[in-house]
Amino acid sequence: MTQELSEVRFLTVAEVADMMRVSRMTVYRMVHSGELPAIRFGRSFRVPETAVTEALNRPVADTA
Repeated sequence: MTQELSEVRFLTVAEVADMMRVSRMTVYRMVHSGELPAIRFGRSFRVPETAVTEALNRPVADTA
């Protein structure tokens, strides 16, 4: 399903951190590693809400 850019809701790093229950630094690490797509607006990043939802629904890797 492809959305028009005008239909995409972008979230701030702080909003993403709240949704994912992690620190803002963790969100920045995920953005810089490519794990979480983001668009840069000036000096700040915005993350598509759909990307956050997908990340939250991903199965957790078993590290044991």
